Amino acid sequence: MRKYKLPSFIQKFGSVFHKHGYSCFLVGGAVRNMVLGHSPTDYDFATDAKPQEVMRIFNAVIPTGVKHGTVTVLFGDKQFEVTTFRVEGTYSNARHPDNITFTSSLLEDLKRRDFTINSMALPIGDGDLIDPHGGRKDLRKGLIRAIGEPSERFREDGLRLMRACRFSAQLGFSIEKDTRSAMRSTVDTIRLVSAERIRDELVKILKSDRPSIGLYAMEDSELMKEILPELNQCRGVRQGGVHKYDVFDHSLLSCDGAPQSKPLVRLAALLHDIGKAVTASGNQEVGFSFYRHELVAEEKCHTIMRRLRFSRTEEALVSLLVRHHMFHYTEDWSDGAVRRFLAKVGPEHMEDLFDLRTADQYGMQGIRPRFDTLGPLRGRISSILAADDALSLRDLAVNGHMLHDEADIPYGPDMGVVLEQLLETVIDDPGLNTKKKLLSIARNFYSRHIDSN
Repeated sequence: MRKYKLPSFIQKFGSVFHKHGYSCFLVGGAVRNMVLGHSPTDYDFATDAKPQEVMRIFNAVIPTGVKHGTVTVLFGDKQFEVTTFRVEGTYSNARHPDNITFTSSLLEDLKRRDFTINSMALPIGDGDLIDPHGGRKDLRKGLIRAIGEPSERFREDGLRLMRACRFSAQLGFSIEKDTRSAMRSTVDTIRLVSAERIRDELVKILKSDRPSIGLYAMEDSELMKEILPELNQCRGVRQGGVHKYDVFDHSLLSCDGAPQSKPLVRLAALLHDIGKAVTASGNQEVGFSFYRHELVAEEKCHTIMRRLRFSRTEEALVSLLVRHHMFHYTEDWSDGAVRRFLAKVGPEHMEDLFDLRTADQYGMQGIRPRFDTLGPLRGRISSILAADDALSLRDLAVNGHMLHDEADIPYGPDMGVVLEQLLETVIDDPGLNTKKKLLSIARNFYSRHIDSN
């Protein structure tokens, strides 16, 4: 039996329990990672000590979930979640047990967990790995398998459906066939899970090495229909031309192609073409077209991200990237055209948009571009930014107060029209961005196009 070496601070933590006559076991993801040969990123513990007893034997304890047997112990510079062995009652809301009963049996506690790979425990101190449900074997096989009767596990907690897909993506594992079948038959339980919890699991999938593994598991289990029906509708929508895949497969592959460190760019890659399902026209003979699908996709992005309770800032970024992903740069773009493009997208979002474009190209054939097609545009943007050209109203040499006081332009909607016209003017010719020139242009524009009406 393989021995697992625990860090000294874990041994010291466990010794506090032993000193007071209690047992303590490392459980959950930390054990799974150690069996896989990975270093744990966090540590969770199970004990026969009740929450009040844990609070008595440690100096600093946060009662994070005493009702369910969980407290957070502050130990040195660490925070450890500690849960009392428990048996759970029925789950009438398919999310939380109606009641729990503390038990002295670790094996009873491990039975209540979701998947075999999460139901192992390591005693703190001496002792072998405790693996009553074959988690280590499933780790070797690369399988996600529910404990006991799979449909019961998913009926207990609908979030486990998303967790199965997430673990599949994070570990690169397949979902065992009976577990897969049970996911399809219990998919309705996801409707009882909060949007925030679903969103968090989706983001974890997006942060994995290959999100498409988890996303295909969502399609197979019919979760995709429930959570991202707009994307699910893209299955079978053909594209032709340089595209090797339908819109659905292209979207998932594009998601894989975006930087792992940028989950929101990956989300934009996943959603960038969802407007194609409703804008598709044509056929294989005459070709396919998707007129202004990016604008339809942008609107659908707003709907999806509000439904999943993303922040307004996150919603704004993803929707912006989707709206502008169809830009077509050629070397005959004028400097004004480049500045106008920069002004629409925002300099701070250009690298994200370029990452989305590269991911989109990867999604067409599953092949990385052999050279940087965006290099020339990057160079021109760098030159414009270095010149500090005006790209927004705040960059103008005048403001509304100056226009009011020195050009006799009244505050209100007309002021906004004049300012926008000035911005367009200096984007075309940065040399005009001086106070004197802009005041003169403003007076002329206002008198000829607004005041005369």
